[in-house]
Amino acid sequence: MAADTEPESEVFEITDFTTASEWERFISKVEEVLNDWKLIGNSSGKPLEKGIFTSGTWEEKSDEISFADFKFSVTHHYLVQESTDKEGKDELLEDVIPQSMQDLLCMNNDFPPRAHCLVRWYGLREFVVIAPAAHSDAVLSESKCNLLLSSVSIALGNTGCQVPLFVQIHQKWRRMYVGECQGPGVRTDFEMVHLRKVPNQYTHLSGLLDIFKSKIGCPLTPLPPVSIAIRFTYVLQDWQQYFWPQQPPDIDALVGGEVGGLEFGKLPFGACEDPISELHLATTWPHLTEGIIVDNDVYSDLDPIQAPHWSVRVRKAENPQCLLGDFVTEFFKICRRKESTDEILGRSAFEEEGKEIADISHALSKLTEPTPVPIHKLSVSNMVHTAKKKIRKHRGVEESPLNNDVLNTILLFLFPDAAFEKTLDGTTSTDNNNLPLESEDYNLYNQFKSAPSDSLTYKLALCLCMINFYHGGLKGVAHLWQEFVLEMRFRWENNFLIAGLANGPPDLRCCLLHQKLQMLNCCIERKKARDEGKKTSASDNVTNLYPGDAGKAGDQLGPDNLKETDKEKGEVGKSWDSWSDSEEEFFECLSDTEELKGNGQDSGKKGGPKEMANLRPEGRLYQHGKLTLLHNGEPLYIPVTQEPAPMTEDLLEEQSEVLAKLGTSAEGAHLRARMQSACLLSDMESFKAANPGCFLEDFVRWYSPRDYIEEEVIDEKGNVVLKGELSARMKIPSNMWVEAWETAKPIPARRQRRLFDDTREAEKVLHYLAIQKPADLARHLLPCVIHAAVLKVKEEESLEDISSVKKIIKQIISHSSKVLHFPNPEDKKLEEIIHQITNVEALIARARSLKAKFGTEKCEQEEEKEDLERFVSCLLEQPEVLVTGAGRGHAGRIIHKLFVSAQRAAAMAPPEEEFKRIGSAEERRQNSVSDFPPPAGREFILRTTVPRPAPYSKALPQRMYSVLTKEEFRLAGAFSSDTSFF
Repeated sequence: MAADTEPESEVFEITDFTTASEWERFISKVEEVLNDWKLIGNSSGKPLEKGIFTSGTWEEKSDEISFADFKFSVTHHYLVQESTDKEGKDELLEDVIPQSMQDLLCMNNDFPPRAHCLVRWYGLREFVVIAPAAHSDAVLSESKCNLLLSSVSIALGNTGCQVPLFVQIHQKWRRMYVGECQGPGVRTDFEMVHLRKVPNQYTHLSGLLDIFKSKIGCPLTPLPPVSIAIRFTYVLQDWQQYFWPQQPPDIDALVGGEVGGLEFGKLPFGACEDPISELHLATTWPHLTEGIIVDNDVYSDLDPIQAPHWSVRVRKAENPQCLLGDFVTEFFKICRRKESTDEILGRSAFEEEGKEIADISHALSKLTEPTPVPIHKLSVSNMVHTAKKKIRKHRGVEESPLNNDVLNTILLFLFPDAAFEKTLDGTTSTDNNNLPLESEDYNLYNQFKSAPSDSLTYKLALCLCMINFYHGGLKGVAHLWQEFVLEMRFRWENNFLIAGLANGPPDLRCCLLHQKLQMLNCCIERKKARDEGKKTSASDNVTNLYPGDAGKAGDQLGPDNLKETDKEKGEVGKSWDSWSDSEEEFFECLSDTEELKGNGQDSGKKGGPKEMANLRPEGRLYQHGKLTLLHNGEPLYIPVTQEPAPMTEDLLEEQSEVLAKLGTSAEGAHLRARMQSACLLSDMESFKAANPGCFLEDFVRWYSPRDYIEEEVIDEKGNVVLKGELSARMKIPSNMWVEAWETAKPIPARRQRRLFDDTREAEKVLHYLAIQKPADLARHLLPCVIHAAVLKVKEEESLEDISSVKKIIKQIISHSSKVLHFPNPEDKKLEEIIHQITNVEALIARARSLKAKFGTEKCEQEEEKEDLERFVSCLLEQPEVLVTGAGRGHAGRIIHKLFVSAQRAAAMAPPEEEFKRIGSAEERRQNSVSDFPPPAGREFILRTTVPRPAPYSKALPQRMYSVLTKEEFRLAGAFSSDTSFF
């Protein structure tokens, strides 16, 4: 009954205390990362070599973890070193303190010039940092900081990791880190103090020693001596007795004819301002012991002149204005413009109403007069400017982007043949750069797809750059281009070859604009030869052979006139535009009295009409010398043939597209074959005319010897004779060669229709040039501009001989070769190339600035000059350079003088020479000025080894780093303690 009357037992909620909290999960994630990176146990390494922190390789690896919803990044920083063999040393290493604690006392790498801040403060070779992720808030509250630090301590204890683990707290710009390192029975706490202002009692070594000793709290008396390393940094900003040697360009020097920065064909170079803004002198006392030196608020023994070690670094001016870089950059900006030439100039430069049109038409009509005039009067620009003088009276000279003097100077530079008092003879030689034609610098155009450095295209690019930068900008570019196009038309219409272009067909290794100008030159050459009515002679036409002819022409052609090739002439594709069945064709006929004697359609067939062999031979170039005709043994003559149509890369691409569109049908294949055999048919007709009664076999033996197979056989009489026959492919039914041979008539080249219509092709080129916008023009010529800039950089570097610059230039050439070979390179990649060129220019300017500051050219002693040049070279390539001999060496004495001059100028004191002449000691004392300004930064490293926390504890390393500047005061301490009994 009692049980029945008891109230029902209460049901309690069961709490599972085994469930991990967010804090425990965070610790687990830290431990997991440490295990994944294999940072468990003692990572012993060999002692640190001197300077290894700067010269060695640092690497890092990162991971991301979270505390609840707060993201942290974990980064392992470590110096790459050879691993040590641990076999047989486990027992020995059990009582050894962690490697990081040993590094606290190493003096070989104090004050490294380029390293992580924790490396500079603590001298560590390896450590792990836990910091808020990039987009996370900083850890500001003290409770969160303590929570993170306790997490680190637990993770290190659980894993046995002996690598220091830091946590970044407060704002990132403050670089505040707290951390811990644990070993067997030992622990090092990394603590930090960061203030904006230096407390007065800690502005010197004595105050810092008090902090260090009180923090250690060593129970021993007396304390072991403290090892001290001190570094003071002095900043030189005012360069007295020195001015930046780069003179501003004289814009008026161009028209005056003086040689200066703006001479056409020459690129400017150099920085407009001193690229070296500051010089930092670090005076170091590396190994001092407490009591040897005095530094307090009353007196200091730390005289920079007496410092045993001097090191120097230079601070570079941020983005100094460089002439060559600006030059190329401004030209590149044109590539992004959208305006056409007419839109920029308002209307065509020569389209005016009324009297203006009449004046210019009258001027242009003079150009077509047959009366020969001197060359300098034949320039279209000179003629037009004469006609435009009256126009400018009405419009005002200021409306013309380029004045007459500048424009005429440019035209004479581009067309030097116009400066001679004789008619144009078509010479294309130039002497622009004096570069050997086979030199590496000259042949850069192959890699950049630009143009030879002595060509008209290359010079045009430089002129347009100069006009854009100094004379009229975009309007000046449009004006010059319009004048250039007029000059091209003038030379076409008057049969004057364009100077500055290599002979022959367009060079596909060059930019498209250069190919177009070469094409126009080919048209002028063909038109000139036709209009002059010269009969083709053997000596004049040796170079007119098709490349395939030279290989089959026998031994009578000299080696200078032959172009060896194994390509079969009938297989080389020809221009779509050069093949046509239209009746409106041009015939290069020198005489209309000669008529064909028969249709000649069967002249090549065996058993054909015998009267074809009686035709009078025509169009013979010369006798082959070896081959004879098969049917009668007559000598085989090489005929005069038409040159194939020259092609530019855009025409080749267009032809390829047309051929591809014909498809794979039988009809399309037949039409494609006819298009490609136009030149073959012409050569067959010339061959028949030169060798009446010949057979297809005769033609093949000369034209494509590989398709005529000869072998030795024994005849009926037992003699060994050669018997030949056509190859298997020549015997294929409906073979194009056979069909073309049956169709070919014996017509010499001078009466055939032209394979290359120079009139039509020239008009196409002139139209192409006329419709080019300034942006299109800049795109075409940018490879030439980059080519010129690289040559300029190489030229300037050769005067300075800087090894690092040589490597960078090779990288620029390699990068440019890859980028510029694409038809439409990306703007971003082009900007990268220009940026690289600007950086090299700035580097060379820095070298010249330092050489001027240290007076390397004024040194009379060769040994001193070599030392200074070596010192300057190291300043450019290394973050910090040791001054040999400190203040007593060659470079040290110069640096001392620079500081003295700057100090006297700042204090308005008399120069040093005048100061020495002051009579009394009292006057000298009153006018005396300190040689150096107050140090901009003072750094101290204090080290010792003491037992903590008790007298019987293990003696462990203690270290404190401090830096004092105008902006901050920082203490970074690493204090070790024995945890065996605590």
